Amino acid sequence: MNVRIKKGKLNGIVNVPSSKSLTHRAIIAASLASGTSHIKNINKSKDIEATIKAMRQLGASIIESNNELTIVGSYPLLKENVIDCNESGSTIRFLIPLALLQEKEVTFVGHNKLIDRPQDVYLDIFKEKGIEYHIDSNTHYLPLRVKGPLKSGIYTLRGDVSSQFITGLLYTLPLLDGDSEIRITTKIESKSYIDLTIDVLKTFGVSVLYKDNVYYVKGNQEYKACDYTVEGDFSQAAFWLASDMLGSTVKLSNMNPDSLQGDKEILEDISLMGGKVVYENNLYYVIKDDMKNVDIDVSNTPDLGPILTCLLTQARGKSTLYNAERLRIKECDRITCVKEELLKLGLDIDETNDSIIINGKNDVNGGIVDSHNDHRLVMSFAILATISKNDVVITNANAITKSYPHFFDDFIMLGGNVSYE
Repeated sequence: MNVRIKKGKLNGIVNVPSSKSLTHRAIIAASLASGTSHIKNINKSKDIEATIKAMRQLGASIIESNNELTIVGSYPLLKENVIDCNESGSTIRFLIPLALLQEKEVTFVGHNKLIDRPQDVYLDIFKEKGIEYHIDSNTHYLPLRVKGPLKSGIYTLRGDVSSQFITGLLYTLPLLDGDSEIRITTKIESKSYIDLTIDVLKTFGVSVLYKDNVYYVKGNQEYKACDYTVEGDFSQAAFWLASDMLGSTVKLSNMNPDSLQGDKEILEDISLMGGKVVYENNLYYVIKDDMKNVDIDVSNTPDLGPILTCLLTQARGKSTLYNAERLRIKECDRITCVKEELLKLGLDIDETNDSIIINGKNDVNGGIVDSHNDHRLVMSFAILATISKNDVVITNANAITKSYPHFFDDFIMLGGNVSYE
C-alpha cells in the first residue's frame, strides 16, 4: 500500500492506542497466572497478535472480544513446538526464557527483519548454563531451536543491551525453584522499560527487588490473575504531539500523566525545543513556538528517533540525536534509512556511526519516500507531510499494521488529506 498526503493541518481529539509495551507484558503475565484475567483497552496490531498466538501455544486460553481479552492462565504447557513471532522483537525475547520452563524442544521462527535481530545475549547465557540450542544459519538468528530446562542462579548481563532480554528473564526466574540474581555490569539503558516490567509483575503478584545494578528474584512465586486496563501509548502519542509543534491542533485522550513509559520523555524533548506541553481536562496537547535546535540522547528512547529527526528539520540551527546506535537494529537501520528518505524531501541530514545530525529550518519539498517496512518511519513521514510544499508519497505504508493499524483512519478523522495508491 502506498499513500499520498497533501499539505494541511490536523485538528481534533484522538484517542491514543493502548501501550504496546504494556499490552505485551500484561498478556504474558495473565497467561502465567492461575485463574481468569481480563485485559481491557487492547488495540490489536501484528506485534500484539504475535504475542497472543505465542501464549496460546504455551498453554494459555485467550478469548478475544472487541478491545478486551479474557485469559485463563497456565504454567507453560507446550501445545505446539514451533512458535512464530512474526516480526515482533518483544515477543521473541520475552518468550525464549519462558519456553525453557519445560523440557521439550521449541523452535522460534520469525519474518523479515526479525530474523536478523541479535539474540547473542541469550546465546551466551545458553552456553554458560548448558542450555541446548541450534541456529540453522550462520547469517541469521532464526530459526532458533532451544531445549530446557532453565535453572535458577546468577545471570550476568551488560546494561547496554536491549532491555527485552532482561524482561524475558524477569518473567521466567520467579517460576523456578530457587532464588536468582540478574547482575548488570554496565549502566542500564532503557531502564524505564524494565521498570514497566516490574510494575506489571507486581500487579500480577510477582515481586522483584532492584538494588545497585542487581535484580533480586525470589523463586517459587506464583502469578495471580487480575483485571488490567492498558493505558495509552506515549510512543504513538509522540507523532500527534509532534504535529502540534508543526502547526496542527491535536489533543490526546487515553493518556496517563503518571505513566512509567520511557517514551513519555517526548514531553521533555518537546519542552526543550520550545513547545509548551499542556495537560488539562484529561487531554494532552502542545502550544507551539519558534522551534529551538537541541541535542538529545536517545539511548533510552530509540523509538522516538524517527519522529524527533523529522521534527527537528524545522528547528533553527543544528541538532543532534546522539547515543543512537540502537536505531540501526530496529525494523530497519533507522539512522541511514531516515537520512536517505529525508534527503529526497530536500532536507539536510547527516549521520555518524551513533548519531543523526539535522541541519534545520529547511522547506519540505515533497516527493516519494519509502518506509523500509518500518511502521515508525511511515508515521513520522506522514506527520512531516502536513507541512510539505508538495505531496508526499509514502511507499509500503502498510507497515503501520505492526503497531498502529488505524493510524491513517485517525489521520483522516483529524482532517488529513490522504489518498491510497
